[in-house]
Amino acid sequence: MAGHSKWANIQHRKGRQDAQRAKLFSKLSKEITIAAKMGDPDPDKNPRLRLAVKQAKSQSMPNDNIDRAIKKSVAGEGEDYEEIRYEGYGPNGVAVIVEAMTDNRNRTASNVRSTFTKNGGNLGETGSVGFMFERKGQVTYPVDAGDADTVMMAAIEAGAEDVESGEDGHVIWCADTDLNDVSAALEAELGESEETKLAWRPTTTTELDLEGMQKLMKLIDALEDDDDVQNVTTNFEASDDVMDQLAAE
Repeated sequence: MAGHSKWANIQHRKGRQDAQRAKLFSKLSKEITIAAKMGDPDPDKNPRLRLAVKQAKSQSMPNDNIDRAIKKSVAGEGEDYEEIRYEGYGPNGVAVIVEAMTDNRNRTASNVRSTFTKNGGNLGETGSVGFMFERKGQVTYPVDAGDADTVMMAAIEAGAEDVESGEDGHVIWCADTDLNDVSAALEAELGESEETKLAWRPTTTTELDLEGMQKLMKLIDALEDDDDVQNVTTNFEASDDVMDQLAAE
């Protein structure tokens, strides 16, 4: 998946995470509360909650915020949210999956549709692009976790399916149902991961030039600005040269 590791770093360097940290923490808190409501409030007994807490910590979310989000579920506080997945096409025919958590389906659908339209995309029907992705477990490690061979051997021993190593780090893929076991085995060998989550992995990709990436960035930024949107996944592919030009802007 050329370009995706660089994409994450570009977002960070542009200050997007810092500028919207409050919004990010709000979305992480929502996921923690919902995960705790749907299962056990003890992360050790609730795989989804355990992943949500781990994701929050990877984003430097304070423990007090995490504890407060879990307590809200125990107290029965917070809205009753519905999880919805939207599918569509972005600029240049890039496939886009938008995962949302909302207490008002009509509001969220209207906002997502409008965002697609205003940014050169089209919201499609459920299943319109989902066939281009597989649900997988994803574990990310920094470059200093080890060289490609070391990480590959650790991943094989842990039961992972694939590893992508590059100058920006290592991305390890596994079956979605194996994520907890694989991540635990990897941490025993390589230490704490940067990120552990369930993700959509593209099975087919769409190559973009610089102009296409600029347009796609605007769409993704606009979607992620929506408080109801939890995650945005695309199947873009871009050369290192294109990503370097994007980072230099």
